[in-house]
Amino acid sequence: MARLQISGAELVVRLTWWEKAVGRHGTVRVPLTAVRRVAVEPDWWRALRGRRRRGLWIPDTLCLGVRDHPGGRDFVVIRPRSPVVCVELRTASAPFSLLAVTVAHPQATTERLRRQLPDIDPADWRQAIPAPPDAA
Repeated sequence: MARLQISGAELVVRLTWWEKAVGRHGTVRVPLTAVRRVAVEPDWWRALRGRRRRGLWIPDTLCLGVRDHPGGRDFVVIRPRSPVVCVELRTASAPFSLLAVTVAHPQATTERLRRQLPDIDPADWRQAIPAPPDAA
């Protein structure tokens, strides 16, 4: 199972070896200054935004990889029927707009990250995806 850790000045998503192989992505690192908000999404399917770009989607089993949407790209490691830790990022300084990760203890992970990142927005909700521009 993936883990969220703080290492120096970075938030790190550590994947198991098989998650790296299946998701075709290595360890994900983002600067701590890019973290905007951390929240637990109890409904796993609400953490999925946009379309699969790279990775694997097995219905009712696993969603792992990069997803594209009008607001940017998300990196997801989600196991259905489990809460998901959602880390919103400032896209100007991070390669993704959201990290959505199923972890063993989502509430404890969220509280730990909030304690270690006191300057983030404490809200428990996520920003909506911007609507795509009209094709007029």
